[in-house]
Amino acid sequence: MKNKTDLKGLSAEALKEQLTTEQASGQQLRFAHAISPLENPARLKANRKNVARLLTEQTRRNNEQASNPA
Repeated sequence: MKNKTDLKGLSAEALKEQLTTEQASGQQLRFAHAISPLENPARLKANRKNVARLLTEQTRRNNEQASNPA
């Protein structure tokens, strides 16, 4: 996952693409974990946090755009 500063440098489309990729990855991890335990179950937690970071950045941008109409 990228650092916080790297997320701010992403374009809106790249951010959305990264979010979609992380969500799909998380779903695959959860399915794999349901079938047989993952070797490193901490990856589930890390994936959730990455998705949350991406959503937070997306929300921050939307709020910024709404408060500063140009």
